[in-house]
Amino acid sequence: MVQVPRPAAPGAPTLVRLLARLAQLDVAESGQSLPNQLSQWLGWTDAIALSTALNANTYGAASDAAGVADVSDDASAHTAAVRMSLICRIDAACGFATGTRHAATPAALRGASSDTVPDYADFRHRYVGIQHAMATDIGALRGRLRAMLAVCSPGMARLCAVDTVMEQALAPREHNLLANVPALLGAHFARLRDAAPPPAGTSRPWLDVFRDDMRSVLIAELDARFQPVQGLLSTYRTR
Repeated sequence: MVQVPRPAAPGAPTLVRLLARLAQLDVAESGQSLPNQLSQWLGWTDAIALSTALNANTYGAASDAAGVADVSDDASAHTAAVRMSLICRIDAACGFATGTRHAATPAALRGASSDTVPDYADFRHRYVGIQHAMATDIGALRGRLRAMLAVCSPGMARLCAVDTVMEQALAPREHNLLANVPALLGAHFARLRDAAPPPAGTSRPWLDVFRDDMRSVLIAELDARFQPVQGLLSTYRTR
């Protein structure tokens, strides 16, 4: 009997709704407001840091000045370039590097015969590698945008200080939550593989479906990670 998952809560983020569909899980709408959720995620040390940031008159812009010069003229273009670079890495990891789904065949399938069972380990390795690249590149971009904003006015400097505190406070929780994504994809991989008919030659349509799904999840995760950057960029444009 085929189980058809019910759609996740319509207000849930795209990444959550996509993972819920692939994992065949029900995701209920949260009854808590964002401030209430944040109050549970932030500890007393974070609250002190936030209070200090809100009452500070300056932000450490001088120490970040070296990273400002090369992006201050066109922050939008630089942000777009970072995002496109990560999308290209996602395409390569999912096998779409040159416009064909068979372009970058994972090591688990190279030289495999038609009766070889594909292994998820190589896909997992690729996914985790992209997560590391996103954390590194987006983190660096976020810091540089803060440095650009901080020199604009005292109010912008305080905003940047608050964003720094929030990034440091929420990064461990974000890391722990996103670390579960490869395991959810692994279960989806196994379901597709086990439900597929015997392969005809080297054709594995279910594997193409999985690659599409893996790319969709990675793009959704990229968009989720990019939200703070988009907020800083919008502020910089309207400063």
